[in-house]
Amino acid sequence: MAKVQSEHKLRGGINKPPNPWLIALGAIVIVLFFSFPYLLMLITSLKTRLEVTDIPPVYFPEQPRVENYLEVWETSVSPASALLATAVIAVGATLLVLLVATPAAYYVARFRFPGRLVFLFLVLCTQMLQPTVLAVGLFQQFRDWSGYSIWGALILINGAFNLSFAIWIMQAFFASVPKEVDEAALIDGLGRLQTMFRISLPLVWPGIVTAIVFVFVNSWNEYAAALMLVSNPDLQPLTVAMPRYLSLYIQDWQYLFTVALIAIVPVIVLFALIEKRLIGGLTAGSVK
Repeated sequence: MAKVQSEHKLRGGINKPPNPWLIALGAIVIVLFFSFPYLLMLITSLKTRLEVTDIPPVYFPEQPRVENYLEVWETSVSPASALLATAVIAVGATLLVLLVATPAAYYVARFRFPGRLVFLFLVLCTQMLQPTVLAVGLFQQFRDWSGYSIWGALILINGAFNLSFAIWIMQAFFASVPKEVDEAALIDGLGRLQTMFRISLPLVWPGIVTAIVFVFVNSWNEYAAALMLVSNPDLQPLTVAMPRYLSLYIQDWQYLFTVALIAIVPVIVLFALIEKRLIGGLTAGSVK
């Protein structure tokens, strides 16, 4: 009897849930750790130019300058045009990748064609290349593009360098959907494209969402190709335009951090919108 009671206590100790206070404390520590750089950016964006460069350093502004968030739009860097350029390039590259990667991933997942593994290997190899490595070739290819067409060049470049990841991740999700689902749709009279769009796509939303987030964030943060190709200040995306706040004689760190925080907002909004789609994709079934 004592042995049974001791075993019961042992099992109860093993199955005992973790302390919720410790979990909450650990979560707070992690949030504070990863939020510290953004908090530092926020504090710096509220300082004056003298407070940023003052020695000994001023950790907190004597009087927070919220006006920085209004004045930054009137500076010579023009954050509005830089935000527009970044948004056009990021959204365009994301749509291009989805347009190409979706049918490619579906075909690779559903058909065992000759050279399939070689194709996947070549797709994976393209992920190893970066715009910096191909700088000379990209410049030769797009050096005659001018005006707003240079945004099209950056859309093509960002789409090409993010296409391989999208195909890999999406074909894995398409492969996880049983073929019987597609076969049932084909028997019911749907075509192959209708089956892909109406049956398979709602079941692989998590993969689509992952591809969207990856491509959009990478295109939003791309720097090398934009620096190399875009010389017109009015057409430069944020990654290239922001360093212009740090000139040889005047260094407006407060404006730099202000624009950096503004640039984070669209990405946060994207994640807020995508989260609902992601949950919908995870809970979606094969019954319409």
